[in-house]
Amino acid sequence: MALFYRFARLVCRLVLLLLRRWKVEGAENLPPTGGVLVVSNHASYWDPVVVGCALGRQVHFMAKADLFKIPLLGAVIRALGAFPVQRGSGDRQAIRRALELLEEGKVVGIFPEGTRSKTGTLLDPHRGAAMLALRAKVPVLPMALLNTPGVFGRVRVRVGKPLYFAGNGEAFGRRDYQAVSREIMQEIKRLMDKER
Repeated sequence: MALFYRFARLVCRLVLLLLRRWKVEGAENLPPTGGVLVVSNHASYWDPVVVGCALGRQVHFMAKADLFKIPLLGAVIRALGAFPVQRGSGDRQAIRRALELLEEGKVVGIFPEGTRSKTGTLLDPHRGAAMLALRAKVPVLPMALLNTPGVFGRVRVRVGKPLYFAGNGEAFGRRDYQAVSREIMQEIKRLMDKER
């Protein structure tokens, strides 16, 4: 794990502890080695920070390309291991980068909804997370983030058990991606609705 990532995570964990009184459940569910695709609901700009701080391995986020054009922010998120994706275009370069990282045994973070939910309810997922999981043959680690919008209020993080999806040996199609996407979102919802 890069030194800058460790430092940034330490600082952000302190902020989350002091300002947001955060609590993480299930962090031990992250496999200690090998490629893993981390998926979570997305309601706030805090979410990538919260996911990265909750897990013991570096998370390489797929982030919208526009963020990399903001001078200081772009440099910081790139240094933290994020890589750009052109949303809504089926960005092949971003998909290739995610698959490379997963094949190298790294952790890749993605928000299947593709954008922040303004209401906190889950949006319909894009098929990208399902496609990456099936193509890379890696476990999917579902996470639920609660109460992340705003500056105050107690943040809760629930990390579920890894999900494993097996292929049938044939090329995957739209139905496979839709079925896996549904299962991923159902697990995130289950974690969100779990008794508090």
